[in-house]
Amino acid sequence: MVAVADGEVAGFVMVAGDEVEQVYVAADGRGTGVAGVLLAEAERLVGENGHDRAWLAVATGNARARRFYARQGWSDEGPFDYPAAGPEGPIAVPCHRYAKRLTD
Repeated sequence: MVAVADGEVAGFVMVAGDEVEQVYVAADGRGTGVAGVLLAEAERLVGENGHDRAWLAVATGNARARRFYARQGWSDEGPFDYPAAGPEGPIAVPCHRYAKRLTD
């Protein structure tokens, strides 16, 4: 899903199964509410894919993003190493796993 403002990409989200793989908001779009709209759409898509729970990885040092997800009702389930693709195979990136139940 892509958010557009004034003809420019303001942000996007990508979902794979039950994982919200990417959430990106352009610098000009920060603080405008676009991140919340995109995250809500990602949650909807995960639910539409048949999952009652969504998860995502946040780099351990990204305090701003971690605060945002907490405000959106996501729970920090603790640290783990996210296997990011690298030129010679996966690279372990220190992250925190955040999760949110989508149904009551």
